[in-house]
Amino acid sequence: MRCAGCIAKIERGLGEMDGVEAARVNFSAKRVAVRHDPSLSEDDIVTALERLGFEAQAVAANPLAQDDKESKALLRATAVAGFGMMNIMLLSVSVWSGAGGITRDVFHWLSALIALPVIAYSGRPFFSSAAMALKYRRTNMDVPISIGVLLATGMSIYETATGGAHAYFDGAVMLLFFLLAGRALDSTMRNRTRAGIGALLSRMGKSASVVQGDGSTQRLAAEDLEPGMVMLVAAGEALAADGVIEQGSSSVDNAMLTGESAPEQVSIGATIHAGAINLGNVIHVRAIATGADTVIAEIARLMDEAGQSRSRYVRIADRASRLYAPAVHSLAALAFIGWMIAGAGWHQSMLIAIAVLIITCPCAMGLAVPAAQVVASGALIRKGFLVKDGSALERLAEVDIALFDKTGTLTLGEPRPDLGDLPEEAQAVALALAQTSRHPLSKGLVAAISANGVKPAMLDNVAEEAGRGVSARAGEKLVSLTRPEDVSTGLASLLTFGDERWTIRFSDAKRSDLGAALAELERLGLQSRIISGDRRAPVEALANELSLPFDAGLKPQDKLDVLAGLAERGHKPLMIGDGLNDGPALAAAHASIAPGTASDASQQAADAVFIGERLMPVALGIKVARRCMQIVRQNFGFAIAYNVCAVPLALAGLVTPLVAAIAMSLSSLVVVGNSLRLAGAAK
Repeated sequence: MRCAGCIAKIERGLGEMDGVEAARVNFSAKRVAVRHDPSLSEDDIVTALERLGFEAQAVAANPLAQDDKESKALLRATAVAGFGMMNIMLLSVSVWSGAGGITRDVFHWLSALIALPVIAYSGRPFFSSAAMALKYRRTNMDVPISIGVLLATGMSIYETATGGAHAYFDGAVMLLFFLLAGRALDSTMRNRTRAGIGALLSRMGKSASVVQGDGSTQRLAAEDLEPGMVMLVAAGEALAADGVIEQGSSSVDNAMLTGESAPEQVSIGATIHAGAINLGNVIHVRAIATGADTVIAEIARLMDEAGQSRSRYVRIADRASRLYAPAVHSLAALAFIGWMIAGAGWHQSMLIAIAVLIITCPCAMGLAVPAAQVVASGALIRKGFLVKDGSALERLAEVDIALFDKTGTLTLGEPRPDLGDLPEEAQAVALALAQTSRHPLSKGLVAAISANGVKPAMLDNVAEEAGRGVSARAGEKLVSLTRPEDVSTGLASLLTFGDERWTIRFSDAKRSDLGAALAELERLGLQSRIISGDRRAPVEALANELSLPFDAGLKPQDKLDVLAGLAERGHKPLMIGDGLNDGPALAAAHASIAPGTASDASQQAADAVFIGERLMPVALGIKVARRCMQIVRQNFGFAIAYNVCAVPLALAGLVTPLVAAIAMSLSSLVVVGNSLRLAGAAK
């Protein structure tokens, strides 16, 4: 599938098939959902799609619609076309500079030697697609592209063989290069979306120990689990299904769903979800939802659907491309016919038609956006802001409201201990105890004490009691790092060193430049707001401190509803979040940014990622994106003006193919030069 025309062709073609009630194309996922009569088999549908001119396979053969083979083939073809284009252009420049006679003929033959294998290899994606469409007496966008490339190549071979003054191998190869580059980027973007969903689903436990009637356990794969089964979940194990605790109590790492970094205490009757990690005691969980019915699978589905809404940009671009190719080739054909009628002869008429074809080559238009985006992205990378998708800059420039997750976004998402009154000897003991545990608070303690340059104490008989803490002996003294008995202390650990005790309190620190970054966003005209899955109390405290409106305790669907409400009121929201629960909102927002510490799935769903503990790159990204779009509009204006002036001259026969090639190349250089002004935009 290449464009909106392909979508219409598939849906219409399958709809006309006996036994098919409806066919719906998902362009982003490259899937076709078909409601059909039971008498039709999957093979019948696949065969019908092939008759329509499209390669097809059943979803079961490729559940995530991964297309690495096509992406790699497109990248190889783009690289070959780029290499050939650069070499041919060097020879063409020599001819344009005045090389004549035998020298010019030799350069043309050298260009032919480079261009013919390059066109044969890099043109395969277009030629094979066009051949398949023509085989079933249909057309697609690749048919006019293939005809144009082959016509220019054939005329160039004729000119070279007859010692003509002009050959147009450079134009044919350049056209292939820019078309392939666009398709390679599109393919890469789709694979990233699929990878994000795959990363999310990989958090689910792959199997579970199911308690049998005689008390024994049997290990079953996640897909074989059924509601009603009782799972025995050991410490450190990820749940493979949603369920309710029937026996035992423990603490679970539920940050994947809530974004809350602190472990959540759970006991009998509590509902826990697939993907949550049991951090403490063994618990018995009765499954209530398995496989595609789990909450994590629902999040993956929401991400998939949200990603599809973004495909409207792809459709708009493809619709423009679909109109452009026939328009240009029709113009060239009209020039040929018109000059033949005027009596110019087939050779002169063909040269004029090719001049029209070359001078309207969409190089300047094609470079207008990517050249500016590449330079702007390079400037932002040096400031720790990674733009994953070129079109993201376009959307970032349009946002008018910023929605922040709390934990891990406005805050660092890492519990930081207050070590103010803790002696160095006690810190050494705490470090020695903490580094034997995988508890999140222990990790924060290890990071903070190690940063102070403290060395761990020598301990004996270290033992960890699930759900309580770590204990050991330091010489003659008993030492331990446990959970405080007083729950009112909040996020804290109790360090015991012989008869002495210290309560080490933890807090999730704000980003150091949080206030300055929010002020800069306000200066850029963006309102800021917190939408968080965390509990109300900590969210409200931070929101009041920052004087921001907020919503707390939101589920993934709630965040999507907030985004939809803003969109209905005409806003273009920017979502900034880090948790897996933010994935659907990151995918659905007009633009989205994730911190470098975010989960893999969130980073995959976001348009951009900022590195480091500072939040200012978010404001810088928006500022540069707006500057980038100014340059893009300038580039488009120049490209349109160039075509308005050049096309009539070419149609009038006042432009030779040589002048057309020079004009086309100069227009590209002007666009690139203008885009380079963005190199210093991220200061």
